[in-house]
Amino acid sequence: MGAASQWWLHHSLQALQSMLREGGANLQLRKGDTLRVLRHVIDSSGAEAVYWNRRYEPAAIEHDKQIEQALLEQDVAVHSYSASLWCEPWRAQTKQGEPYRVFTPFWRHVRPGLRVTSPLPQPAGVNWVQLPVGLPLEALGLLPRIHWDKGLGEAWSPGELGAKEALELFCDDALAEYATARDLPGRHGTSRLSPHLHFGEISPTQVLHALHEHAQRIDTRRRPDIEPYLRELGWREFAYHLLYHFPRTPMECFNPRFADFPWAADDEGQLERWRRGRTGIPLVDAGMRELWHTGWMHNRVRMIVASLLTKNLRQPWLHGARWFWDTLVDADLANNTLGWQWVAGCGADAAPYFRIFNPISQAQKFDPQGVYLRRWLPELAEVPLDLLHEPWKDSSIPKRTGYPLPMLDLASSREQALRVFQAWRR
Repeated sequence: MGAASQWWLHHSLQALQSMLREGGANLQLRKGDTLRVLRHVIDSSGAEAVYWNRRYEPAAIEHDKQIEQALLEQDVAVHSYSASLWCEPWRAQTKQGEPYRVFTPFWRHVRPGLRVTSPLPQPAGVNWVQLPVGLPLEALGLLPRIHWDKGLGEAWSPGELGAKEALELFCDDALAEYATARDLPGRHGTSRLSPHLHFGEISPTQVLHALHEHAQRIDTRRRPDIEPYLRELGWREFAYHLLYHFPRTPMECFNPRFADFPWAADDEGQLERWRRGRTGIPLVDAGMRELWHTGWMHNRVRMIVASLLTKNLRQPWLHGARWFWDTLVDADLANNTLGWQWVAGCGADAAPYFRIFNPISQAQKFDPQGVYLRRWLPELAEVPLDLLHEPWKDSSIPKRTGYPLPMLDLASSREQALRVFQAWRR
């Protein structure tokens, strides 16, 4: 688990602890081998059954299977449930009985099966079993030793209540314009529910119910179309579908033809400038600084920073995937893998390698007034709009502001990437 995810987990457990105490219970925190700890808790409590929600990462599946078998051999009942997906990976297959490799037919299969169901009420009158005091939360050592996480605390409220607040804000403020506003990094146009979904603080089924209820309360002439957002959640389902059926993809290209693709030699200097938002390309730098400060990056900007790394710099997509894994609060093995391989052109249903995003035209189109750029690049806050997207056009700006000159020429690096791709393909 990356540093940003560990930060989130600490505060999510803290929020869960508070909610349980309100209901007269204590959150038991233990550390060690999972099966050994579970057996100790079972013996201490006299429990006859263990319940959990299923996970779908390859290592987690194998881990949980082993625990289930061991508990059954101990005559402890085991009950597992689907809580984080609408459609579990093994339930969707083509007419030929194969897993889906393209999103659109996958979504055509899954979408008709979605059912709007009301969440169950919180249980009341539970008789909690008192167990010996467990570890304090701090003993898990999840918080960073270097206090770089101030921005995360300002940007997020981990926990179930934070998830509900984010969902309500999205419904009230952004859902009606989601189809177009989701591409504008300078405004609140997305749900920002991804970390809450990843950590199980809210489920896709709860989100579907909330969106449906919100839409029904609005006059039919102004009723928002919830389908564009549901389709985005469908991509999340597709990512887990792929991870389950193709478990080697977090380390290997989904498209086997890319196994010998001639990526450029590792360049730590270039990588470090990219990581720190010092490339000299404003939209890329703004995205990387947003990531470092908040543990999150707008989805369109994620595609653009990934394109620069894998196409213009021709660095292997795994370098980017690993950095996102460490710095994203919503770091999710399925989504992270799908997203990076999609941009790099080597994934399932991927954008072709020759599709190379131009960060300048993308910024001019989706951040035309420079709201996003000025927010995350304070040294350029006073630069006139006609130079904001290309500050190097005025030689005095880098000297005056300290903002770096571009580390590469976008046009020539694009041409070089295409030449390499064409030669490799031949």
